[in-house]
Amino acid sequence: MNQKNHTVFPSNISLTIKREDLIHPFISGNKYRKLKYNLLQAKAENQETLLTFGGAFSNHIAAVAYAGKESGFKTIGIIRGDELIDKIEGNPTLKFAQENGMQLEFVSREDYRLKSEKDFLDNLKQEFGDFYLVPEGGTNELAVRGCEEILTPEDSVFDYVCCAVGTGGTIAGIINSALPNQKVLGFPALKGDFLKDEIRIFAKNENWKLITDYHFGGYGKVNLELITFINQFFDENQVPLDPIYTGKMVFGVIDLIMKKYFPENSKILLIHTGGLQGIKGMNMKLRNKNLPIIKSDV
Repeated sequence: MNQKNHTVFPSNISLTIKREDLIHPFISGNKYRKLKYNLLQAKAENQETLLTFGGAFSNHIAAVAYAGKESGFKTIGIIRGDELIDKIEGNPTLKFAQENGMQLEFVSREDYRLKSEKDFLDNLKQEFGDFYLVPEGGTNELAVRGCEEILTPEDSVFDYVCCAVGTGGTIAGIINSALPNQKVLGFPALKGDFLKDEIRIFAKNENWKLITDYHFGGYGKVNLELITFINQFFDENQVPLDPIYTGKMVFGVIDLIMKKYFPENSKILLIHTGGLQGIKGMNMKLRNKNLPIIKSDV
């Protein structure tokens, strides 16, 4: 569903939001897209268990837990940080995952860095038996294939397509399905320029660019300016934004409009990749810091 933003911008620039967050109440946005073909592949391989990785407030962990339950899979989540083992009840994401049947296994941050090493994965298979591996963040070839379905023929009218970037799978799918005359802009939630190489593994075209100035200090970092923007955007448009990904991307796009980055009459499509379940966890942190909480309707 595309939702027109009715704010009047300079130079006759228009914004439209693709509400991928509305696809599913618990497997929303790019997580639905990334899991779609992976679940079909797991079924085709007669697998009974999905195993994946994530942090304390991971959208991916929550989505895999619910999708596994809905599709008849056992799920195992390898969680970064063994200090979290006795904090499940106070963590809305981990509690949700556990309530939906996910077996949570906590590892040290040092061990977590080994998550793609063969020996580490072999040890997991010895411990848990055979499983279908879904990478951290869900990005693989099948995930990119799902994300190639985000853009539809009605989106051909847009000059720019903008999305947040985490592991790079979502933007790679969008790049592959965008038209040659469209420019895809990615707004990384992480510091650094290393994501270009990750994206190039899956992206087939060159009509894209990363805008690296709007991470607000790094992954999971927020400040009062960002919180105020997200809440004002919600009040004006009734569209909730998560503070880790989409909120930063929308902030960046509007800031670039004001800085005259886009040509006159540009039609811009913003991809809302979901992630709203993480707002509860972020608001817990904000309350502890005596900062305003983020508004949402979830």
